[in-house]
Amino acid sequence: MKIFIAALIAIPIYINAQEVDASDILFLKIQELEGEIATLRSELESQGYLLEKLLSEEIDQESSARNNDKSASSNTEIFRFEGINDSKSIDEVYDEAITHLNEKNYKNAKQSFNYLVDNFDDQEKIPLSLFWLGEISLLESNLEESEQFFQRLAANFPDHWRTPLAHKKMGDILMMSGELGAAKIKYQYVIQSFPENSASSLALQLLENME
Repeated sequence: MKIFIAALIAIPIYINAQEVDASDILFLKIQELEGEIATLRSELESQGYLLEKLLSEEIDQESSARNNDKSASSNTEIFRFEGINDSKSIDEVYDEAITHLNEKNYKNAKQSFNYLVDNFDDQEKIPLSLFWLGEISLLESNLEESEQFFQRLAANFPDHWRTPLAHKKMGDILMMSGELGAAKIKYQYVIQSFPENSASSLALQLLENME
């Protein structure tokens, strides 16, 4: 009789233990999913911060050159000739685009960068314009257009210093599109092809987060 009573007491304890274990597993799975969502959300939110950081770096690099250009041309009227590579026109339009970008006036910045890409041939400003067009499109959540700009940069200017980051950005777009396998391949390509570039470190960090 004592054994029977003990068994009756033990049954609810066993059932409760099972329910607790199931609840714990469900809670852990929810936590895991929330962590993955938070990681993706953080990646998206960091795009705006990264754009400002990249812009700040570029402004620092070109500030002295732009100041010299402005002082030299302060008393001279600058003319734009469509299809003709006038260096002053290129510098003026590019500076205008960067100013719009710094002010977060993305519509006008995009127009100026597109004007540069369509009308001039410059080994520094055209790839940079393609990069910023890709960044603006990414901020606008236009992933297809953004990828096209980064692909043009990588294909037409493979040796430009922004090309490694353009490849990394294409990996980001693949990840945002849910193509995780393709994103991993692109990140691995960045790591192997540009081991000394900062884009490689970013790609490696993202790969580790995806494991």
